Amino acid sequence: MPSNDARILAQAAVPTAVVGAIAAVVSGVVAGGKGAIGAVVATLVVILFMGLGLYALQRTAKSLPHLFQAMGLMLYAAQILLLFVFMAAFKHTTLFNPKAFAFTLLAGTLAWIAAQTRAHMKSKILYVEPEPSSSATGEKSHKSGHSS
Repeated sequence: MPSNDARILAQAAVPTAVVGAIAAVVSGVVAGGKGAIGAVVATLVVILFMGLGLYALQRTAKSLPHLFQAMGLMLYAAQILLLFVFMAAFKHTTLFNPKAFAFTLLAGTLAWIAAQTRAHMKSKILYVEPEPSSSATGEKSHKSGHSS
């Protein structure tokens, strides 16, 4: 994974983990040990789903740049649907508190999306490849277009 992609992943995963830690403490106080376990599981699920989605999106951007925007929209829709399926599958579990799990899943997802958006906005990603300057290649430069 290129350094810029890894930086964006870290800038999204760290705030999500912090939100998850806060949610685990709050859930532990409100719902006991099962609440804390639910919050930790939800945080891990969000980081795993969103991290894999970001990785897939970055690979798509490199290999098929013309599909990047459509892939991004489809990916976010699929991730949200998968999170809802995951939440519905563990709705009646006794392993952890389902309400703490659900609220942490929602908070973690919102934190990830906000942090990833911020990381993309602050990163300096070239969307046009600059051409080498004529002095670097040793060729004479020629002008194109109108010469008025």
